[in-house]
Order: sequence, then structure tokens, then C-alpha cells
Amino acid sequence: MSGNRFYPRPKQKRSSVRARLPKTAKQMERHLKGVANHRRIEILFLVARERGISVEGISDNLHCNFKTISEHIRKLVQAGLIEKKHQGRLVTHRLSPYGRVFVSFLMTFSHSAECENVVRERVS
Repeated sequence: MSGNRFYPRPKQKRSSVRARLPKTAKQMERHLKGVANHRRIEILFLVARERGISVEGISDNLHCNFKTISEHIRKLVQAGLIEKKHQGRLVTHRLSPYGRVFVSFLMTFSHSAECENVVRERVS
């Protein structure tokens, strides 16, 4: 029996675990383009350390122009790696769930490169 305004349809329980579908190539490209710049990678690491940081805070920490940082953040938001939260005139930034995954990947990737350098030095 379908519901109407007098007898609403009973709500179905949703699964608490979302089924994770594999990303399409286009979605992966969008995320990868988001981190395809050394300044954006620095921004991701900074936002991971200091959740809720403003553009001004990021530009002060990285000693970079406000407009440059703002443009990089716009691209990171567009890539789905950073989320903005408006609090009056203040806009704070934090990592999105995919942003956290990317930061984790980048940390692993940067440490693996350091390990390779150590191995090369010992072999030489």
C-alpha cells in the first residue's frame, strides 16, 4: 500500500554502511588535478594539521599571497578535497573525507620516497 497524506508510507531503514562504489576515471582525474601543484599539497597538509583555518591563516603560514592561496583553495574545493564553512564573514576550511584519504596517501608516498633514498645511500 502506498502512502498518502493521511496514511504516510512507513520509512525504510537505511543501511548504516554506505556501499562504496569505485570511482570513475573522470572522478579520479578531478581529485588528482586538485593536488597537481606543490602549493596545493602544502595547503592540504596545513589544513590537515590546523582544522578550521582561514585563507588568511593559510597565507600567513605559507608566506604566500592571499589571492594566490585563495585561488588554490578554490581549486581544492572544486576537486572535492577541502570543504568550506561560512561563519559570518569568516570562512574556515577543513579536509573533506576524500581530502583525508589523499593526505594519508601523500604522507605514505612522501615517506616511501625517503625510505628509497635511505636504501640507495646504504647500497652505495
